[in-house]
Amino acid sequence: MRLKTFRMGGIHPDDNKISASAAVEVLPLPAVAYISMAQHLGAPATPIVQKGDKVLVGQVIAEPSGFVSAPVHSPYSGTVKAVEPRADFAGNMVTHVVIDVEGDEWLPQIDRTPEIKTEITASREEILEKIKNAGIVGLGGAAFPTHIKLSPPKDKTAECLIINGTECEPYLTSDDRIMQEEPVQIVTGARIMMKALGVPKCYIGIEENKPAAIESMKKAAADYSGIEVVVLKKKYPQGGEKQLIDAIIHRRVPSMGLPIDTGAVVQNVGTALAVYEAVQKNKPLIDNIFTVTGKCVPQQKNFDVRVGTTFRQIIEAAGGIPENAAKFVSGGPMMGKAIVNLDASTVKASAALLVLTEEETLRKKESNCIRCGKCADACPMGLQPFLLSRLARAGGRQEELEQEKVFDCIECGCCLYTCPANIPLLDVIRPAKAEVIKIMRSRPKK
Repeated sequence: MRLKTFRMGGIHPDDNKISASAAVEVLPLPAVAYISMAQHLGAPATPIVQKGDKVLVGQVIAEPSGFVSAPVHSPYSGTVKAVEPRADFAGNMVTHVVIDVEGDEWLPQIDRTPEIKTEITASREEILEKIKNAGIVGLGGAAFPTHIKLSPPKDKTAECLIINGTECEPYLTSDDRIMQEEPVQIVTGARIMMKALGVPKCYIGIEENKPAAIESMKKAAADYSGIEVVVLKKKYPQGGEKQLIDAIIHRRVPSMGLPIDTGAVVQNVGTALAVYEAVQKNKPLIDNIFTVTGKCVPQQKNFDVRVGTTFRQIIEAAGGIPENAAKFVSGGPMMGKAIVNLDASTVKASAALLVLTEEETLRKKESNCIRCGKCADACPMGLQPFLLSRLARAGGRQEELEQEKVFDCIECGCCLYTCPANIPLLDVIRPAKAEVIKIMRSRPKK
């Protein structure tokens, strides 16, 4: 049987899923936790606690400060030590609530029993309210507030839900593990979101290199005719919303469009699990499954990590910082971001800590473009990266960049990966794209 995949571009990097066999372990609680107020796409949350306040696990400590925003809950019980700016993993100063952790006392309404609740009794309105109040955001990377995504504009109609279990980024295995270990909860979360959207069909897309996850998810979904597990060909960046929609329902998101324009709403498997916990267990989003990996890492791990734990504590729990470590990445090697501060804390969408050696991070010397077209062949958006790069380097060519649809670039890195001349195409295109989008947004609306 020919496996489905998206139709334009893409690459096949080594998947390096070396932590795939590591079952999820609960990471010990820190002595002090640092909870960022910038946990999601949109406006940061506003703290409602102050120094000296006592807090319980699950208690709201910050309220949303805009339409695109989400509340933040305490993942710990203890005493608020400070509300102050601290550097995040990229070095940006962000307001944090600092908590001295004292025991592990939870709000009584959170159901911590092991019972799996598959019967959905909440109404659509109750589901959306619970998801909103629990601070659920997309756990596939963007951290967009989930309740908004599950409430399409009145002029858009959702026809299906797509659950993203591809985990196409090399090295990452946290989604693979939860599909193996908590498939019924994920399927129930998907059913809850189907009810919220009012759609009869759900597709769960999983790449072929996760056979155990495919089997467990098929078994969990077997009793629900509206849910179909779709096995996909291994290809990067299949986890991108636009590529996943193309692969599964063969529709393409229009330029400058949104997934809902195709009738699809895409959510990550981790988000589905968080939705289950919020609606069925009254548990807010306070933790996430987190991969610690890299060829130089002494112990490959998948941890259940509470938000606000530092990257340093996590790597220490995986055997410590390797002597030959040269670079730390939050996420995978293709779209992850470099960590400049290991004492920064995790946020809701933190998915991995990848450790690379100097040999793995060295870039080869750049040479002249040979006009081979490999970057254009690899681009999953049908763009011409070599041309975008030349326009960006020339400066002052924003109008031409806009005509060439630089705003459609998803920053996946396929062009950079394939370039035989070692031209840092994405590094050049990314700031040019940001400038074009800034100009477009500044124009008066018609």
